[in-house]
Parts: sequence; structure tokens; C-alpha cells
Amino acid sequence: MVEQFPPLIALLGPTAAGKTALSLTLAERFDGEIVSADSRLIYRGMDIGTAKPSAAEQARIPHHLLDVTTPDRPLSLAEYQELAYAAIDHIHQRGRVAFLVGGSALYVRAVTEGLRIPEVPPNPALRAELEAFAKAEGHAALHRRLAELDPASAQQIDGRNVRRVVRALEIVLESGQPKSVLEGADPPAYGILRLGLEVGRETLHARIVARVHQMIQAGLADETARLLAAGYAANLPALTSLGYREMGQHLRGELSLDEAIERICIETNRFVRHQSTWFRRMEGVEWFDWETPDEERVAQRVRAFLV
Repeated sequence: MVEQFPPLIALLGPTAAGKTALSLTLAERFDGEIVSADSRLIYRGMDIGTAKPSAAEQARIPHHLLDVTTPDRPLSLAEYQELAYAAIDHIHQRGRVAFLVGGSALYVRAVTEGLRIPEVPPNPALRAELEAFAKAEGHAALHRRLAELDPASAQQIDGRNVRRVVRALEIVLESGQPKSVLEGADPPAYGILRLGLEVGRETLHARIVARVHQMIQAGLADETARLLAAGYAANLPALTSLGYREMGQHLRGELSLDEAIERICIETNRFVRHQSTWFRRMEGVEWFDWETPDEERVAQRVRAFLV
């Protein structure tokens, strides 16, 4: 570790890999606090379906960036980055170690790499126009429009991800500059250790199935119903995320409970494959085989980093 830089330990890996349990152990051993790097833990009222750390776990170790907004008010990546840096700096001011923990690769990169995020506010009318174009002409036609205006971004964004294509077009049309030009990185002044947990596909699948059944038993259907009853629209990005989308379909009679459970497991496994791809593209990650957790081996690495 570069001595003059305060430490930041990033713990990443796919859903159900075991990040929460390990982060609690490490934070207790090294006088740390945890900063969430999960794009769904930011929402209040979404606890069961996001596997949010329990009240007991939060009592063990201070957690940051949980419950910071409501399901109808998404947090932009720039807002998340700003809040994360503020939380990390406050942890350092208290003389403690900051642990950045989560499964959202873009959140982890935004903090550890200091991604420059274009500050172009949303234009709802333009977004609606672009989304209508994609619906009428197809996502490939929308992606071709992006390729004409910002070829570099078009190469990086899957044309099927209409939301990201729309955002890239919004940036270039509103600012007059391509997203790829506005972006870049200003690495933060931290000494950073990146630790990753990897688990074999069969083991991870079994853990996902067990986790989904635990969520059902804990009341995921009731939690979804409460959110809908509170007036949150079923088509909000938060409520179309894993678990909540399928529970909403079940509550509307579109899926049986067994069908909803099966669908959640299938979609979670698909998401985990994407997560693994994103994380594998990150540089400087030290990977640990987490088929059989070995907390002591990771703790030794953290201790060596902090010396």
C-alpha cells in the first residue's frame, strides 16, 4: 500500500458468493466500516428481495449507502459516486478502514477507478422520443443512430440494452459531445486492494436457489405487495428488478408461486453470468476460490496490505 494514501478495500463478486459474511468478519477484525456498492440496496423498503444486511448485521458494523432513496427516485451513478466518496472520507477521518462491498461492477469501478461521469441531466421528452423510436423501429435501428453519433460508445454498449443506448444518445444530443469523449477517469487518492470471490457454477446455483427460497419464506411477496400498495408503480426500474418483477407477476395472477420462484432462480443465474463477465474485465483484482470459504487466508492478505 502507498503509505500516504488511506486504505480502501474493495470486496466484489457475484450474487450469493458470500460477500456479506466475509465483509462483516473483515470489518470486525480490522476496525472497518462497510460502504455498499450495490445498486439496489440504496432503496428504502426493499430489504428481502435485495438481501440487504439485516438489522443485526448493521448493528455489528456501521454500513453506509443503504436506504438512501425511495424506489421511485433512482440514484444516478454520479450521485452514488459522490455519496460513496463522502462516506469513505468520513470513515478515514475517524481513523477506520473503509470496505467497499457489492456486486454492482459499475459502482465498484466508479469509486475505485474514479470514473468521470458526464453531468448531463435527464431530458424526459427526449428519452420518450428515443424509446418510442426503438419500439417502432427496433433496438438495432436505435443502436445505429448511436453508432453514427458516437461510434466508440456504440461499440461498448449492447444494442439490446435500450436504456443504455438511450442514455448515450441523450448525452451526445444534449451536450453536443459524445459520451466516450466526456468520460475518462481520475483515480482517487486511496491505496486500493481489490479482492474478488469466485464460486463454481453448480455451487453458486445451489446457493442462489437456497437464497430465493429463504426470501420467499421471509415474505418477499408481502414486501412486494406493500411497495405496490404504497403507490410505487410496477414498471419502475426498482420494481422490475430481480425478484420484485416476478413477485409482481405472481400477485397479478400471471404466474403461480412455483413459476415465480423458478423464474427468479433462472433470471438470477443469468444475471450472475453477466456479473462474472463484468468483474473479469476489471484489472488488479485478486481472486479467491470461495467454494470452501477460507476467511483466514483473506484476512492475512488484508493484514499484509494494511501494514
